[in-house]
Amino acid sequence: MGSFNLQFLYCIIIIALGYLLKRGGIIKEKDGEGLSRIIFNITLPTLIIVTFHDIKIETSLFLLILMGFLYGIFIGFIALFLFRKKQRNIKGMLGMMVPGFNIGLFAYPLVEVIFGKEGLTYFGMFDVGNAFIVFGLSYLIGSFYSKEDVKLDPKTVVIKLSKSIPLMTYIIVVIVNLIELRIPSTILNVAEIISAANMPLSLLLLGIYLNFTFDKSYIKLMVQFLGVRYGIGLVIGISCFFLLPFDDMFKYTLLMGFLLPTSVSVLPYSVEFEYDQKFVGTLSNITIILSFVILWVLANLLISP
Repeated sequence: MGSFNLQFLYCIIIIALGYLLKRGGIIKEKDGEGLSRIIFNITLPTLIIVTFHDIKIETSLFLLILMGFLYGIFIGFIALFLFRKKQRNIKGMLGMMVPGFNIGLFAYPLVEVIFGKEGLTYFGMFDVGNAFIVFGLSYLIGSFYSKEDVKLDPKTVVIKLSKSIPLMTYIIVVIVNLIELRIPSTILNVAEIISAANMPLSLLLLGIYLNFTFDKSYIKLMVQFLGVRYGIGLVIGISCFFLLPFDDMFKYTLLMGFLLPTSVSVLPYSVEFEYDQKFVGTLSNITIILSFVILWVLANLLISP
């Protein structure tokens, strides 16, 4: 366990480095947008290719896709019900933030440290279901409640899903795996080199986006949001951990997965739908810090020394 905690410490140092570079003016927060696009569209897809190209996908792993998708729908509608008395724009803002998890940027580097390649496989399958929530349900909720006369446009959502390079990579690589096609070794070798950059770049990006200042008037709304998201996630996660008849890695994935930070996609959504961007950004940062602490505690409790 000492080695694991040391790896966690390295993660914290890299995150802190990103934060200090921002505070020192060497890197600006807006630079994180370009770095984020590199991670989402290059390093993360290559990591998916390297992780999934030759693994044996068990039937139980497909259930992780369904679990990620159904949980997102469940907690999304629970949130809309609990926040039903809020103003329309607040309900839409909170409603789009509750479902969906930050797996590609936040979970992958930590899961790689905790569980290795096996963990990436499980969380990758969970992320496929999560992707439909992030780019589908969250987008629909944010769009619908942004203005009084907004109409849902399924075509827009479908187009957005098809343009998600990580999601399309998941689907293509899993299909290739199932039909037992071989990816050319040249592609795999190049992908492996690029994928090695995913963890440090993702951790640096988390540091760049960290912000410890916020408006005190946000506190009550933030506490309500965190209570819904983490309260429900903890109850469902613990229930799945003790009740489901699957292997430990499957149960670790659900328990930790339901307690991950809110998706980074809510930040561009807040711009597109004219929500309070400072509130969304601040609350996203809080979920990152809170989830980091929770995962460290869970990892120390669940993993044998």
